[in-house]
Formats: sequence, C-alpha cells, structure tokens
Amino acid sequence: MSNRRKKPDRHDHETLLPPVDADDEKHEKSDLRGDWGNIAILFFLYLLQGIPIGLASAIPMLLQNRGASYKQQAEFSFAHWPFSLKLLWAPIVDSLFWKRFGRRKSWLIPTQYLIGIFMLILSLHVNRWLGAETTDTGGDDHATEQTSTLNIPLLTVIFFMLNFLAATQDIAVDGWALTMLKRCNVGHASTCNSVGQTAGYFLGYVAFMALESAEFCNSYLRAEPAPEGLVNLSGYLWFWGLVFLVTTTLVALGKRELSPSLDRGHEEHLELDIKQTYRLLVDIVKMKPILTLVAILLTAKAGFAACDAVTSLKLIDAGVPKDKLALLVVPLVPLQIVLPLAISKYTAGTRPMEVYMKAIPYRIGLTLAAAAIVWITPAIIRDHHVPYYYYMLLLTNYGLYQIALYSMFVAVMAFFARISDPAVGGTYMTLLNTLSNLGGNWPTTVVLWLVDYLTWKRCSNSTDNDCSDGALKDACSAGGGKCEITIDGYYIEIFVCLLYGLVWNRWGSGRIRQLQELPLKAWRVARRVPRTHSS
Repeated sequence: MSNRRKKPDRHDHETLLPPVDADDEKHEKSDLRGDWGNIAILFFLYLLQGIPIGLASAIPMLLQNRGASYKQQAEFSFAHWPFSLKLLWAPIVDSLFWKRFGRRKSWLIPTQYLIGIFMLILSLHVNRWLGAETTDTGGDDHATEQTSTLNIPLLTVIFFMLNFLAATQDIAVDGWALTMLKRCNVGHASTCNSVGQTAGYFLGYVAFMALESAEFCNSYLRAEPAPEGLVNLSGYLWFWGLVFLVTTTLVALGKRELSPSLDRGHEEHLELDIKQTYRLLVDIVKMKPILTLVAILLTAKAGFAACDAVTSLKLIDAGVPKDKLALLVVPLVPLQIVLPLAISKYTAGTRPMEVYMKAIPYRIGLTLAAAAIVWITPAIIRDHHVPYYYYMLLLTNYGLYQIALYSMFVAVMAFFARISDPAVGGTYMTLLNTLSNLGGNWPTTVVLWLVDYLTWKRCSNSTDNDCSDGALKDACSAGGGKCEITIDGYYIEIFVCLLYGLVWNRWGSGRIRQLQELPLKAWRVARRVPRTHSS
C-alpha cells in the first residue's frame, strides 16, 4: 500500500492525513524489555501527582470534625474540579513547548516546581484558615489562645489552585506516557497511573491523618503521651513542598525526553499550533463514538455518588474517629497496589471494558451494604467506644468496594490508552480523562449540596423548632434541647442512586460493548494540517 499523498495544486493549502494503517488493528503482545525504567519513572511521576490529591482529600475530614455543614463540604468540593476542567487548557500544554528541553518536560518541570513552592507558602497559613487554635503572645509573661473561624471560600480557592497545578502536571504525564513507552506497552500506563496515584494518595491522605492524630501517635509511635500528633497540616505541606523541589530537579537532570520513534511502534507525530489543537479537539468531540462515550462517562458514576461522597462523613458524625477511618486503608495498601497489576492482565487486550461492566453490579450492591453499615453504626458505638468487630465490618466492605472501584478505573484507563491517537496524545487522553473526572465530580458536589436540604430535623424539647438555620439551632441548645434528625437525606440519596444505578447499568452495558467492538480507525479523527508549498 502506497503512503504517498497526492501532489498539492496551487490552491491546496490543507490536506487530510492518510487513514490509519491496517496494522493498527492488530493487537501487539506486550514486550517490557527496555521499558522497565520508563515504567518506574511513570510510577514515580504519578505518585507525586497523588500527594496533593491526597492532601486535598484530607481537608473534608478536618472540616467535618470542626463542625462544617454538608453545604460547606459541597462548596469545598469545587477544589477538586480542575481535574474536570483541564481540557480547557490542555491544548495549550500540548502545543506550546521548548523543543530542546522536551515537549512534556517543558510543562512538567515548571509545574512541579510551582507545586512545591505553592505548598511551602500554603504551609504558613493553612492552620489558621482551618479554624485552628493559635497562640497570641502579648508580652513575655502573657499568652492567649485564639480560635479562628473556618474560611471555606478561601480554602476552596487555595486548594483549587493547587489542584490546577496538579491537573496540569497530569496533562503532561498522560501525554508523555504514550511516547515514553513502546506502543505495545501503552496499556501499562494505566497501571502506572493507578498504582502511582494510590501510593501518592496514601502518603498525602492516610499517612497524614495517622501522624496528625494524637491518639494514633500516642498508641503506636510515642513512649510518652502528648496532646497533639507528630505533625500538623502546616508541617506536612512544608515537608512535601521540599520533596517536590528536590525530586523535580532529579527528573529534570536525569531523564531525557525522546521524540516518538517508529522503531518503538509510535505513529507519525503532528506539530500543531494552539488554534489547530483546539480545532482538533472540536473535531474529536464531534465524532459519533466520542459523543456516545461522553454520555457514558458523564453519567456512569452518578449511581455511586451518595456512597462515595457522604458515607465517610456520616460515619464521622456517628462517632467513628477520622484517623481510624483513614487507617482502614492501611491493611488494603498491598491490595490496592497488587490489584491493578492483576487486573491489567485482563485489560491489556482488545476488550478492556469487559472488566468495567462486570464490576458495576458488585459496586451497586456494596453501596447498599455501606448504607446499611451507616444505619447500624449509632447502635454499635457507645460512649465513643468502637468495637473491633465493627472495624472488621468496615474493612471488609471497604476492601470489596475498592476491588470493584479499581477494576472499573484500570479498565477504563486501559480503554483510553488503546483508543487514543498518539499523534495528539496529550489532547486526546486529556479529553477522555477530563470527561471521566467530571462524571465523578458533578454528582459529588450535587449530593453533598442536597444532603442538608433533604434532611429534616427537630428540636428535642420543642416541636415548633425545626433547626433549619443557625439561629434556631442556637435557640434549641439554649433551651437545653438537641437538634435530632427525623429524616436523613443521606438515605434518600442512597435510594435514588441505587435505582439510577440499576437503570444505567441496563442502558450503559449495551453502549459500552458497541464502542468496544469498533475498530481503532473509528477513533481517529481526520486531521487538517497546513501544507508547505514547494517552489
């Protein structure tokens, strides 16, 4: 088959790139020889990406312990939205770069430096914005304790900016993964993503929650008890800020970015300016398979939103210590690391979404089980004592839920890697990842926002007081009463999400199988690039 293009005439300023070769339809067997070092680097970069994500995930736990409402939790949830909006600036990251330094490193290195610097600056103020007690020294012999109020809007803006930088780093790493690995190994990029982010999330969330807890540190890490944990958020941010600066320097100096190579199975790489990249993005979105995939990704996670967003906060309200809740992840860390590796065996082929569809019913069932655990929690926890069998119950449900969740995550990431066009990998992969993130973020914000509105309360000593605002709550407390929940909006949301999930599973499974059967050329967009005239 000849790959020659027709000779342009005088007015032929643009032409379509040649169609995808038939060889693209063949599934190459994975060959990791020569790619082990690259896989290690990708794992490390995704680990760094998980650190700020984990730290941002710890904030809702701290806010819940400080009396934040679910409406305030919904407000802070916008801090996670940059991963759902990164498509807006992904073409810029994909198009503007310093060729000598590397297409992806041109963005990766400065962004990671900025994350480190941002963490160092944030560490100086974050405790005060969280409403922590501060010591005000008025003189040599006088000191007073002052408690600042929660500053939810400022915290939201600050962590939104931090996640904006992390999302930009994600764009660069996702694009680099498609050319750093051989074409036959790109399916393993999803494994690097899931395992690396899990390890980073563990360090940013679980490790912090444990080290911040006085009870955990006194029980396991100290010989003499102390009123506080080993670290606070300020010190932890300072530490990881320094880690980012040092490790980013090592990557900048130690890893050279190579251009796509036909010897490694890469396709022809396009040099597009910003305008062309945005136009390409519009062309991708207009494709019929992509439109179907958009509908799937934006709606698939809504059935799990109430469980994912509200359950842990409800457990804290019921008396489960936040540090113990976070530490439930620890026994599952080996599972979370090994599981994506095991699942990748089934997702590296041509039908990765089979795993995705098989996991959905189990995840729906485990959502119902989690709600049942929340229901019985107040009857089990007495006088702040949590029995060990209760933790085993939580651990079992959480472990099974993680298996279903990671199965879906690894499967969909492998599907993205398979259908993405390497020539515009940064833009294509970012489009798919953005849609997947948005499909999880908008239901989370909605269900958090609605919990308070769907919940009915009543003052224990006054039938006329519904505790609907702060003034009524204060009046109830002043009268010696207590605001008690008569109808919990959480369970209403669980029921609605359960029905939705069952209906969606019936609708979505058929659409997913149709998309999976499409040839790779169906996912390639006709790209128009400027032609250079010969004299």
